[in-house]
Amino acid sequence: MSTPLDAGALRARLVGPYAKLDVVASTGSTNADLRTETVDRSVLIAEEQTAGQGRRGRGWVSPGGGLYVSVLFKPADVPAWRLPWLTLLAGVALVRTAASFGVTAELKWPNDLLVGGAKAAGVLAEITGDHAVVVGIGVNVAPLPPDVEPGAGGLAPTSLADHADRPVDRADVALTLLAELAGLERRWREAGGDPERAGVLDEYRRHCGTLGRPVLVRLAGGELSGTARAVAADGTLEVRDESGADHVISAGDVVHLRVR
Repeated sequence: MSTPLDAGALRARLVGPYAKLDVVASTGSTNADLRTETVDRSVLIAEEQTAGQGRRGRGWVSPGGGLYVSVLFKPADVPAWRLPWLTLLAGVALVRTAASFGVTAELKWPNDLLVGGAKAAGVLAEITGDHAVVVGIGVNVAPLPPDVEPGAGGLAPTSLADHADRPVDRADVALTLLAELAGLERRWREAGGDPERAGVLDEYRRHCGTLGRPVLVRLAGGELSGTARAVAADGTLEVRDESGADHVISAGDVVHLRVR
C-alpha cells in the first residue's frame, strides 16, 4: 500500500502557483468533480478513481499507487483556439517529471507519456465553460498489478517505478509535476497562448516520439496511415499518406507502427 498523500504538505508547497488544492480518498473522476469549479488554477487529487475517463470516452484504469490529478485553468486572455495547447503543456510537464527520476520518456501525440514504448501516463483535457479547461492527468507511479490490460492500439502499460534510478514517491511526483505544469502554463498564458513565444513548441517537438514515424491514425470517420511529419504551432499533427498528400489531424488516436 502506498502512503496517503498529505494535503497540507502539498498545499504548503503548491498554493501560490495554484489557488487551491484538495486531496480526496476516492471519487468517480477528478475531471468530473472540477467541471463545476469556478476558481482558476484549482487542483484536485484523488487517491482512487472509480470512474476515471480516458480519451474518446474510454475508461481509465486507476489502480492504487497511481497519481490522479485534475487542474482547472481559466486563461481569459488566451484565444479560444489556443486552449488545446494546455494538453500538450501537460505532456511536456510529464516528460520533465519523468526525467527528474532518471526516466527517459517521450510523447505519443498529443500527450501519452511513453517509456520504452509502453504507456506510463495520459492526459485528458475538457473544455467546461467559457475559457475554462479541466486538465486531467493520470500517472502510473508504482508497479502495476498483472491484470492491467493494454490500452488503445495494444499499447502496453508501465510505471515510473519500473524505470526510475531511485525510489519513486507519489508526493514527490505530485510536487514535481504540478510545479512544472504551473511554470509552463504561466509562461504560455503570459505569451497569450503562443507556444513559440512561450518557448514550449520546440521543447514539445523534441520530446514527441511520433514525429518521423509511420503511424495509423484512428479518426471518427475512418483511419489514415502515413508518416507523422510535423506538429504545428496550433498543436495539430501533420501526416503525409502513401500518395504524398498531407493531412492535418486535430484529434484522433495515433498508433505507432513498426519501422519496416
